[in-house]
Amino acid sequence: MSVRTLYEYAVVRVVPRAEREEFVNVGVALYCKKFRYAEFLFHLNAHKIKALYSESDIEEIKRHLESFQKICAGDKSYGRIANLDQAERFRWLTANRSTIIQCSPSHTGMCISAEDTHKELVTKLVL
Repeated sequence: MSVRTLYEYAVVRVVPRAEREEFVNVGVALYCKKFRYAEFLFHLNAHKIKALYSESDIEEIKRHLESFQKICAGDKSYGRIANLDQAERFRWLTANRSTIIQCSPSHTGMCISAEDTHKELVTKLVL
């Protein structure tokens, strides 16, 4: 019998012009303490972003998302935040901010596999 365990996630959005409050969902950050899982998966749809703001620098956005991914995974070469424990990294990354990369409020759920649940959430909320 598989036991379900608690996880937290936030949808990561690209907000090309914060003052317009328009965004494109590009990824999901997921944290599960029991499975020691903290990862960020993303899919960048340049056409959707350019539709909101044609002057968006897609390569710069991609670099920001890749940094977000490395910090979430705890890549020590990405500075102080990446060296925090998983819960602290997740909460720092998903905190409210007014930048081009923003997160939804955090949500919780129950899962049997953090990795499978993460992929399902990306499919449902991003793709």
